[in-house]
Amino acid sequence: MNHSPADDRRYMAAAIALSGRGRGLSTPNPNVGCLIVRNGRVVGRGWTQKGGRPHAEAQALEQASDRARGATAYVTLEPCFHLSPRGPRCADLMARAGVARVVIALRDPDPRTDGQGAAWLRDRGIAVEMGLMAQEAARAMGGFVLRQMLGRPHVTLKLGLSLDGRIALADGSSRWITGPDARAHAHMERARHDAILVGGGTLRADAPRLDVRLPGLEDRSPRRLLLTHGDAPAGWGCIAAPEEIATLDRVDHLLVEGGAAAAAAFLRADLVDRLLLYRAPILIGDGLAGIGDIGLADLGQAHGRWRMIDTRVLGVDRLEVYERVRSA
Repeated sequence: MNHSPADDRRYMAAAIALSGRGRGLSTPNPNVGCLIVRNGRVVGRGWTQKGGRPHAEAQALEQASDRARGATAYVTLEPCFHLSPRGPRCADLMARAGVARVVIALRDPDPRTDGQGAAWLRDRGIAVEMGLMAQEAARAMGGFVLRQMLGRPHVTLKLGLSLDGRIALADGSSRWITGPDARAHAHMERARHDAILVGGGTLRADAPRLDVRLPGLEDRSPRRLLLTHGDAPAGWGCIAAPEEIATLDRVDHLLVEGGAAAAAAFLRADLVDRLLLYRAPILIGDGLAGIGDIGLADLGQAHGRWRMIDTRVLGVDRLEVYERVRSA
């Protein structure tokens, strides 16, 4: 059967979209997406479930059942090869299911697999292609990738700003800068993270709940963290410095929600990988700045560090999404 590049990209894009359903739930396992396609029809879908099991491939293959034989599997991460007491190897599951072809977006950086899963499939006569939409898949699994490569979680900094870059009036009043559509989107972002962090000033001024208040997603509220040299309230964790995020257990995706001092601390440490800027069509003037001193000594150092990857209108507000540009 012929496989057109356009169809391969379409199915892989769908698998990447599926992987997003497990983000914030699958840690310590990566949030993988998988699609099983036979004769132009999707016969199985899967994404990594809460706590990391079952894996996306196992779920998709179970749904496909006998229809997986001779089919093509689109998976966002190389099927796992290492033995685990929690479940079978996905590479073995695919071979036993009789899939004819496996299209993989990203090679697994985990040394327990790292090319071995793909090689094992090829040795069993299965056609394997790797690298399709790898950048998009890596972005969707940013927490897992960074944890493997750098030993720390992926960090998103969220800011709700006026047009002139303020987050509050001069007296600290900040409810609400943005409208209901932007706030609902921000709650969706919370549901996609393992933990959420604010600074002490934000805690004292706003007493934020930091939960998810979207119908049906209330149980996806992330862990609450405080950036402080003191003690955290009951039910909160704390770190004393941004660099300590590497010590956080079962946190691969961290959302920093402010305030200005916490935002500046993470930017100074160059530990922000993604920016969410919610801009409201208002002017505040002499209010509180969204970000404090980030240690910039030369304006030239500010250029070339951020790349816009998305923008959208949310009611009256505009969201801009940027990712940190880093050398390979």
